[in-house]
Amino acid sequence: MTPVLTDPRLIVGLDLPSLEAARAMVDRLGATISFYKVGLTLLARPGGVAFAHELQAAGKSVFQDWKLHDIGAQVEGAARAVAEGGCDLLTVHAEPQVMRGAVKGRDAAGTGTRLLAVTVLTSLSDADLTDIGYGFSARDLVERRVRQALDCGVDGVVSSPLEAARVREIAREAGRPDFLIVAPGVRPEGADKGDQQRVATPRAALEAGATHLVVARPVVGADNPLLAASAIVESIDGVAR
Repeated sequence: MTPVLTDPRLIVGLDLPSLEAARAMVDRLGATISFYKVGLTLLARPGGVAFAHELQAAGKSVFQDWKLHDIGAQVEGAARAVAEGGCDLLTVHAEPQVMRGAVKGRDAAGTGTRLLAVTVLTSLSDADLTDIGYGFSARDLVERRVRQALDCGVDGVVSSPLEAARVREIAREAGRPDFLIVAPGVRPEGADKGDQQRVATPRAALEAGATHLVVARPVVGADNPLLAASAIVESIDGVAR
């Protein structure tokens, strides 16, 4: 039997409307995908967190994409609860008070959960940031938040592929070559960008410095999800880890 080609750097986002649809997708993708992102749509459903734990029990790595954002004490408690329940990656917003609370909560849990700080959503353009009231471009705001994330002691950031090279440079300068750079906004060649503003192909994102890729719609929305996922895995085969 030919071995199944897989790559743990590819995280498939289960951006689907129901737990039943998510379970069916995991079954379809089989051994090709070992890492899944479970986002708010599923986590907010009854049984959503249990589903994330179910994936872990089945041997999958799980990224719970909560994007926690509240006062430090609340984030501390939430991060501790999620970490104690078990997950591989957990997201919080990249604001110092939020990140410090998350680190404190995760450390109190004493588990292997790694924290990711969300820098700037990949759906936001420079014009969107101006409308919100930021006085920075996306690139400048990402740099500022990466430095803050390093100071706060989180394990990595979520950042668009377009900023990955600069994030990697900043992390190395800070003595953190192990710093995770998880890149959403990844689209295979010719795929529809959807609502994403700052995108790159899977191979280009990894070559720029990303450690992991998050791909949802190009896989779970494909006519043949397994074929789509396998094509991405093949496209990044050989890119240095």
